[in-house]
Amino acid sequence: MSTSPRVGSYFHLHLVSDATGETLTTVARAATAQYTKVLPVEHIYPLVRTQKQLDRVLAEIEQSPGIVLYTLLEDELVQCLEKHCRDLGLPCLGTETSHRVGAQHVLNADYFKRIDALNYTMLHDDGQHLEGLEEADVVLIGVSRTSKTPTSIYLANRGVKTGNVPLVPGMGVSRQVESLAHPLVVGLYASPERIVQIRQNRLLGLKAHHDDDQYIDRKSVAEEVAFSRKLCVRHNWPSIDVTRRSIEETAAAVLSLLAERRRHPAA
Repeated sequence: MSTSPRVGSYFHLHLVSDATGETLTTVARAATAQYTKVLPVEHIYPLVRTQKQLDRVLAEIEQSPGIVLYTLLEDELVQCLEKHCRDLGLPCLGTETSHRVGAQHVLNADYFKRIDALNYTMLHDDGQHLEGLEEADVVLIGVSRTSKTPTSIYLANRGVKTGNVPLVPGMGVSRQVESLAHPLVVGLYASPERIVQIRQNRLLGLKAHHDDDQYIDRKSVAEEVAFSRKLCVRHNWPSIDVTRRSIEETAAAVLSLLAERRRHPAA
């Protein structure tokens, strides 16, 4: 299971900006342009500059959970938005607003590299299109609620093509994943207590009930984590403990592993 919420053939995409939101919307639409079977439902919130305005946005995000992208300048608003999304287990990524006139029209090779990476990453989220994973730079694996999707999106925003594959209890790993040669495969894991906490908050925030009690059972979750770690050891895949790491810290650790691998490709 991934942190990218979907219902049927669509997912909610919340775009929060303290300016017009034009640049943010353009980037988001470019990143989702290749979707044919899973389409974004856009929720656009321009000129969000006060806590009262943000509170209305947070209420809508809670009502329709999904991916949250933002460009906000005020630290207090950023911290409030990120905490709310963290409590709900939702991916939330953004950058500071640039007020330079015409900034949205400055396109360069790095920009297009990031757009290409975002397109790839969103197309290969949550174990989708396994046949295309060999083209990835990085493939993240892990059980539900180990921040695979938000970390993938963050890496994509750095120009790194990233796929992610969920490890589902009782199901083996696809041979397509086990035989990957080009991508760096990295396992993400957390303490069972942390995963249970996030899963409980997720279900509570969405006012939902999971069909399987094992989803939030501490012993069952511990077995999931143990399976994940043994799998990484068996395949000599590096793993990262995300229990106390932010998305940025996890992504930085992945980038460090990727740089090391590129320096020593035969290792």
